Amino acid sequence: MDVEASDVISCLWDLLWWACSPFVLVFLLPFVIVFFLYLSILFLHLYKRKNELKEAYTHTLWQCARRTLATLWDAHATVWHGYELHGLEKIPDSGPALIVYYHGAIPIDYYYFLARVIILKGRTCHSVADHILFKMPGFKLLLEVFSVIHGPREECVRALRNGHLLGISPGGVREALLSDQMYPLMWGKRTGFAQVAIDSGVPVIPMFTQNVREGFRSLGTLRFFRWVYERYRVPIAPVYGGFPVKFRTYLGDPIPYDPSLTAEKLAEKVQLALQALIEQHQKIPGSIVRALLERFQPTDTAHATIKQD
Repeated sequence: MDVEASDVISCLWDLLWWACSPFVLVFLLPFVIVFFLYLSILFLHLYKRKNELKEAYTHTLWQCARRTLATLWDAHATVWHGYELHGLEKIPDSGPALIVYYHGAIPIDYYYFLARVIILKGRTCHSVADHILFKMPGFKLLLEVFSVIHGPREECVRALRNGHLLGISPGGVREALLSDQMYPLMWGKRTGFAQVAIDSGVPVIPMFTQNVREGFRSLGTLRFFRWVYERYRVPIAPVYGGFPVKFRTYLGDPIPYDPSLTAEKLAEKVQLALQALIEQHQKIPGSIVRALLERFQPTDTAHATIKQD
């Protein structure tokens, strides 16, 4: 009798595990990206040790490390997401520009973009990141090598005036957690990025990645997680996914510097341009199944389908 009960329990456990394992897997896959990030950090520390770098990091010595990591991340982009970048010619070969992008639940598409720019343009795009990233253990060297800053306005202006590219997502963590498959922009009344562009006298280039919300999704839209973030600014909402959906990044036409525009007017203009990219290249609402099938669909056919819809 005990043997039969044990067999039943074992059978029920196997059935439960079989039913739940896909759900467990989709919450574990995002940690693969974290693992890759720490592998990148390990590589940088080994590179630093090999070249006997102490306090000062020379730009030329880190070029090889950046290009090596960019090649590895680009390979991941190609294999896992069939990554495509359209409109790279809009990124200047030299000189500054402010790149404004939509923030996915995990901005892995932006990492792929940075890698592709390093490989094809030979340029390192500086980036503005949330303070949370700077508190991640072990991330200091990675952020320094890839010129990631916390984003005080003066520092952003300095980077642009020094001739660098600078990437920023006005929606930030809020957009990452609370946006959904309808792809709403969640900028609120943020105009700081626009003021940076005006103070620097640089063009603004909008950027959007098709299916970025289907690759990774957040539970931040659930009432509890939203309440916690809105009240305490603590991003505890779980992220799930890691699905090998098709990623296509699109760069819009540069918005030239216009000294007559106020920060509010420029922010509105950039938001409209980014919204136009979303409407042109993303079928709403987003669908994980459709995004997976697009891995086998030619780019021209995908464009025609979205325009028709």
